[in-house]
Amino acid sequence: MLKNYLKIAWRSLLRKKAYSAINITGLAVGITCCIMIAMYVTDELSYDQYNVHYNEIYRVLHAYKNEKEIDKSKPPAPEEYQVWGNAPVAPALQEYFPEIKKLTRFTSSGSVLLDNHGVRFQEKGVVFADSTTFDIFSWKMLSGNPHTALTAPNSIVITQSTARKYFGNKDPLGQYLLADHQESLLITGVMEDLPPNTHLNFNVLISMSSMVKWRPEIFPEWGYIDFYTYFLLPENTDINHLTTRIPSFVDKYYPKNRGAYTIAFEPLSSAYLHSVAQRQPGNTGSLSDIYIFSVIGIFILLIACINFVNLSTARSMERAREVGVRKAVGAYQQGLIYQFLTEAILIAWIAVIIAVLLSVLLLPMMREISGKNFHYTTLLSLPLLPTLILLPFVLGLLAGSYPAWVLASFKPVEVLTGQFRSSGKGILLRRSLVVVQFSLSIGLIAGTIVVYSQLKHLRKHTLGYRQDQVLIIDYGGDNSINMSLASIKASLAKNSAVTGIAASRAVPGDFFPNATTVIESQTGDVKVETPALYEIDDDFIPTYEMKMVAGRAYSAAFPSDTTQALVMNEAAARQFGYADPNKIIGKRFELWGNKGIVVGVVQDFNYISLHKKVEPLVMRMAPLSSLNKFSLRIKTADMSKTIHQLEQTWNALVPNRPFLYTFLDESFNEQYTQDERFGKLFAAFAMLTIFIACLGLLGLATYTTEQRIKEIGIRKTLGASAFSIVTLLSSDIVKLIGIAILIATPLIWWAMQQWLAGYAYRISIQWWMIIPAGLLAVVTALLTVSVLSFRAALMNPVKALRTE
Repeated sequence: MLKNYLKIAWRSLLRKKAYSAINITGLAVGITCCIMIAMYVTDELSYDQYNVHYNEIYRVLHAYKNEKEIDKSKPPAPEEYQVWGNAPVAPALQEYFPEIKKLTRFTSSGSVLLDNHGVRFQEKGVVFADSTTFDIFSWKMLSGNPHTALTAPNSIVITQSTARKYFGNKDPLGQYLLADHQESLLITGVMEDLPPNTHLNFNVLISMSSMVKWRPEIFPEWGYIDFYTYFLLPENTDINHLTTRIPSFVDKYYPKNRGAYTIAFEPLSSAYLHSVAQRQPGNTGSLSDIYIFSVIGIFILLIACINFVNLSTARSMERAREVGVRKAVGAYQQGLIYQFLTEAILIAWIAVIIAVLLSVLLLPMMREISGKNFHYTTLLSLPLLPTLILLPFVLGLLAGSYPAWVLASFKPVEVLTGQFRSSGKGILLRRSLVVVQFSLSIGLIAGTIVVYSQLKHLRKHTLGYRQDQVLIIDYGGDNSINMSLASIKASLAKNSAVTGIAASRAVPGDFFPNATTVIESQTGDVKVETPALYEIDDDFIPTYEMKMVAGRAYSAAFPSDTTQALVMNEAAARQFGYADPNKIIGKRFELWGNKGIVVGVVQDFNYISLHKKVEPLVMRMAPLSSLNKFSLRIKTADMSKTIHQLEQTWNALVPNRPFLYTFLDESFNEQYTQDERFGKLFAAFAMLTIFIACLGLLGLATYTTEQRIKEIGIRKTLGASAFSIVTLLSSDIVKLIGIAILIATPLIWWAMQQWLAGYAYRISIQWWMIIPAGLLAVVTALLTVSVLSFRAALMNPVKALRTE
């Protein structure tokens, strides 16, 4: 019977090629979108799962609070923790919790100038790591012993791609790299490049014992923050048992005179998508994006299935005689249902095959838009391959069940005697499904407009300083440069295009530390907080054209500013209890050994992503050893010429340090790369959604027009114009889309409000963001229907009326 079902189904497809093509194309495009979305979502969900001990790895979160502000009866909120913490917590945990199998620490990522006999690069992604790192994480060592590679001081492990940069195809094991013209590092291991689906990011690992050797004073210091701590538990260990003992751990080890502090444990499985802790060590994903794309995938597939149901039920009159004859000669209803389901599954199988081929063709474009390294083999991997095999059967049953039941339910007597008519319920169903289709399509188009409006707002938002035409030169804190800082700045400033030059440890959009800061309160006692810290020189504030709202900026005219003055932003003044920034001027402060008075308050400026509001920031005059970068304000019509001149000057001044530059606005906006990718993907899927909806509308309109061909002929005979006939045939569609707009508007408003909640600085949804989506749907639908309507309206009525 199956062979017979397939034969009849194939003949049916060939008999009505146009309907078959529309059905298959709609399903194929819908499935292609779903495959792309599934690849994206699967990749996002796979982060860190390459680790053998994925379910047993945890990391330590830290919360620092003012003693007066912390409520010891309950832990801080999840978002009040940060992953960035201190060094001594690690050995203390190892001692207090015997359950911990292995424990490791990483420092925050930095840049180091590495040199192999003249092959020199300022290497980014350099971190210090404990010797136990490879016992916890499943990073494959290509050469060297993973258990001992990071044991000795001045030992280094590099990734395979880093090794090629310095040594080509030669084996680098046992060779030396010179770091910052000072330290010789012995290469004790070469590891595979990190997999793309990891929340950590580095190219070079230097042994933590090197850091202990170079800076021993920071390792017992609970207040020095520059470490990420991870640990491994034996299988089936209850993390909750460890969590309940955290208060007693903190009471035992944390110094009593350092304010309030606590920790929490977070599983590795939460690090990329679920963590809300601050100061992450690497990339983080967006769970809301995954939900949104998953819903879009379901919507697209739903629209494609609606097309199938619409076209199949619309053709019920056409296939009624077939059903009547087959029932008259003994066919059972159950057999007919199987027949029509087989036809639906066959269409779904063809659509899946075409979708896989389309996915292969579109994979390079998907890689570019998403920024992910998708490969063709992904289509054959778990869980995608079994899903693709099951998908035709699921789609066939979902999309084909109702049409199969409708067709198989026809009564042969009514059909063969000409008494059968299309039911009002069937027409209502088809119209309802069209409304659903276009509601979803309009919603996605309106969503695209909102997304791009928000991205535009991020780029146009006033940041509180002049961001354009600022050139950043990263010199990695080179000591020889810092010792000649004034002369190098003066030489660079001689270029006529340079209107300002400053040095700092960080620039807006960069990584920055926090600093425990003590400020005299309005009542005369002191208040302790840990705001963000910028270390700058006296040219930083004027170069960035920041506005002072109280007091003054740093100035070379006040030599004591180097250690006895402090500038902060408005948010920091409020944090210390001063709503009026003028009242904090002259108050005593203590910060990292410096003591003096607050001399100025700068207007709040966005030094971090606009996802967050401006946070408290103190700006101290940096010691020379802390400076890393130059900021040059450029005013020129020929930027490339100016950069070339600056590079020549740099090479003459600093021959051993590469000229590495970026533009501030470009580097700052890199924070929104993920948002922009989201916008591109959202827009692409929205356009495909309206395409699939219009494809179904084309099929439905074709059938409807054919059914009304005699009516059109009569109207033309009675004098109706082509325009009036087109208007008649199109009016129903316009009404349905009008209903779709009314349904989509509140839904998309609610959904996009939820998405916008992730931005501290966001647009308000306006009526003009939804109206264009509705107009686009109307215009697209009218163009789709009008082509058929004009053809029918211009047809000779004699042809329509000559046969009955």
